[in-house]
Amino acid sequence: MTGSRRMPAHSAPHLIVFSDLDGTLLDHETYSFDPARPALGELAKLGIPLVLASSKTAAEIADLRAEMGFAHCPAIVENGAGILEPEGQDGTPDDDTVHRRLRTALDGLPADLRGDYTGFSDWSVEDVAARTGLAPDAAKKAAARRFSEPGLWTGTEAGRARFEAELEKSGITARQGGRYLTLSFGATKAARMREIAGRYASDGDLPRMIALGDAPNDIEMLETADIGVIVTNPHGAALPALSGEAEGRIRRTAKSGPTGWNESVLRIIDEMRTASGAR
Repeated sequence: MTGSRRMPAHSAPHLIVFSDLDGTLLDHETYSFDPARPALGELAKLGIPLVLASSKTAAEIADLRAEMGFAHCPAIVENGAGILEPEGQDGTPDDDTVHRRLRTALDGLPADLRGDYTGFSDWSVEDVAARTGLAPDAAKKAAARRFSEPGLWTGTEAGRARFEAELEKSGITARQGGRYLTLSFGATKAARMREIAGRYASDGDLPRMIALGDAPNDIEMLETADIGVIVTNPHGAALPALSGEAEGRIRRTAKSGPTGWNESVLRIIDEMRTASGAR
């Protein structure tokens, strides 16, 4: 599932796009990516890889990736805790050892802290469906955690600080996404992003990396990219000014969700075409 495998030399692109899903490429309410179809089609036509990067599980992302037409690309799953390999290559092993270790640490917290956090594994599939708006089959895939645990914190901010400090003693970090506070053993989208970009290197040169996201857990990915795009999410607090934003390396969309995603990706492609033609 992880490793230093390389993509075939003939597939080395000049550009690679990394994208968050919920609230970014998927609409916050409907989970649809229909408004982004024009840009997705352009990426496919140009042979530009799209690497989905989300807190979603491999079981969830595999279907979305195929529907979007990028089953040949790897994907970053569970907030960077793992990688889903391209279709036809080594798949995700059905091994929940890491997740069980995480849950053991979580259940070992003081009762007052543990009681203020409820994760997907605390809910039935029906609860997951009701809370996320997913259909039962999709909710079952969302609950198939292998590396991380998304959930909701309902306590005070002071309590949350204690909660996170206690988890850190077990090597567990907490990252706030657009909806959920996700717990994992420290892997990040940004680290996986660099790993995957290395697979597409040609003669030692990495492709230019574009990253799109909307939530705090996307910040490292956005700041690591050559071009970062903060997709407006009216359902959450706006991200603070990021490193590189003042210089224009990081930009923000005017429109939200897949509509803003679509416009930004098409604009970046046009900019790169123009720059290439000017040389």
